[in-house]
This record gives sequence, C-alpha cells and structure tokens, in this order.
Amino acid sequence: QVQLVESGGGLVQPGGSLRLSCAASGFTLSNTGMSWYRQAPGKEREMVAYITIGCLGRDYADSVKGRFTISRDNAQGTISLQMNNLKREDTAVYFCKLRRAGIEYWGQGTQVTVSS
Repeated sequence: QVQLVESGGGLVQPGGSLRLSCAASGFTLSNTGMSWYRQAPGKEREMVAYITIGCLGRDYADSVKGRFTISRDNAQGTISLQMNNLKREDTAVYFCKLRRAGIEYWGQGTQVTVSS
C-alpha cells in the first residue's frame, strides 16, 4: 500500500529556512519521479518542485526557483525539499505526490507558516 508521510513543517520568520521530508513506502521509490505541491488558504494546489528518476532532472515553480531545492534518497525512501529565504507568500500546506499508473497518491501534508 502506497504511503507518503510529510514532516518538517513549522513556523519560521521571513528569510529563514526549513527542510521538509516525505517518507515513501509501499512502492519502489527509485522507479518514479516525485513532486512537492503546496496549497495556501483560498488558493488552488500548485506544483512547487519535481524530481525525475535518478535525479536526472528537476523542475521548479518560478516563484521558488533559486530558493528551494528538491532531492531524493532512494536508499532511505525519502524525498526532501530544502527551502531557503522563505517569504510570507510561501505559507501553505505542503504535500508530496506520487503519480503511478494514472493514479495520484498524496500525503497528509505539513504546514509551513512564514511570519514574524
């Protein structure tokens, strides 16, 4: 059974950093690309970052380029999102997502709040 569990969210001041983790189980992580999404209050869920199989490629939303870095550790079964120079507009619930055989799997999300 596919399971995605996010952690690492919290309250941080503008300009600060957080590192989110997504623990993946129930499938072979090394065989699939993975994504981070976020959803702010009153807004649609949006893709933040994507990493391909074998880390051959990464893609980022324009709003986070140069500040966020997605990585993966297939041996540990984790996908991470390093977030630097956080801004108030980064406040959202962050989710990791797997798409496999036409089915999307989501974690429960972790709250990130950027506020002074």
